[in-house]
Amino acid sequence: MDSAFERHCSELVARERSGHTAVLHDNLLYVWGGYMSVAEEEVFLPNDEIWVYELDAGIWKVFHMDGDVPPPMSGTCSCYMNGHMYIFGGCDDNGQTNQMYGVNLEDGKYTWKRIMHEFGSAPSPRDKLSCWVYNGRLAYFGGYGHKLLSDLDRRSGSFIVDETSWVGDVFWGWNNEVHIFDPMQSSWSEPRTHGRAPAPRAAHGSAALGCRGYICGGRVMETRTNDIHCLNLESWTWSEMYVAMCHCYTVPFHVVYAEPELTMSF
Repeated sequence: MDSAFERHCSELVARERSGHTAVLHDNLLYVWGGYMSVAEEEVFLPNDEIWVYELDAGIWKVFHMDGDVPPPMSGTCSCYMNGHMYIFGGCDDNGQTNQMYGVNLEDGKYTWKRIMHEFGSAPSPRDKLSCWVYNGRLAYFGGYGHKLLSDLDRRSGSFIVDETSWVGDVFWGWNNEVHIFDPMQSSWSEPRTHGRAPAPRAAHGSAALGCRGYICGGRVMETRTNDIHCLNLESWTWSEMYVAMCHCYTVPFHVVYAEPELTMSF
């Protein structure tokens, strides 16, 4: 690598953004999507590029993407599994979506593929949700999106309607649903959970540790929360975690990181 190229790489920096998504693998941080403010307007960032940050070297690189490129979005949910980044949901120029895409991060081609399910039913369109990876499957929780009136079950308490958003028979709101996608079977399923589920929310943080998925904080209506809940990904049992002497602020749009004996929210 010549000195001019090294200098170019060291000066290259990803544009400022919000509502983007990122995954980490082998000391490489992959960043896609989101939006930025231009003259007081929110503008989506290019959907045909992915930014890669080398943690050890402190260098940004950008790569062109092709294939079934997703529309420009914010609030999508991404995860890494078996060399691929998967994204689901998000909000584009037409509103929330329930489409899924995948891209191989290891072959150097960065070719998107739209993933179509063969079995089960996809969740309703939503953004600002979270996910966990466990046992070769992707588990999604919560988010903000819309449902048809015929799909609402107010008795279950799994969907809180945003009272300001009714359009005909379409309702927007927050949910606490759990949906599972199995890439090998191309199937969606909705497990029956046990225990007291968290209140519906979006913009929360999440992390997985072993067979447990954790969520922290989030937003529903005008309320921000700082509660922590755990879902056993084998028994599908919810439990709330009570932290002694905690003076945490209520925060949406944050991240949670977990490793043995330690869980951090930032």
